[in-house]
Amino acid sequence: MQKLKSTLLWALVWLNVALLIGLAFKLTSPPAQAQFQRQGNYLMIPGAIQSGNGSVIYIIDTNAGSLSAIYFNDSNGQIQPMAPLNLNTEFQRMANGGR
Repeated sequence: MQKLKSTLLWALVWLNVALLIGLAFKLTSPPAQAQFQRQGNYLMIPGAIQSGNGSVIYIIDTNAGSLSAIYFNDSNGQIQPMAPLNLNTEFQRMANGGR
């Protein structure tokens, strides 16, 4: 019985030592810093292709001003991404009378 108490006491001592080491690491670690550049805010809009047999998700990055899409083809089960389109450039071109 005495050996069990001694073993239990030493186990608790070592557990407390481990907890103190963990607390020391936590208190001495440098604080987290935010990223300099703000990440994008995304807007995702589901849609359907009228002439095809698939679905599309339009993705708008409001911070970068870009539009992209992901097309899911129902017939073969493949996902096809679209390259991003710069909306700021497109709006400027349309304002200048472009098509």
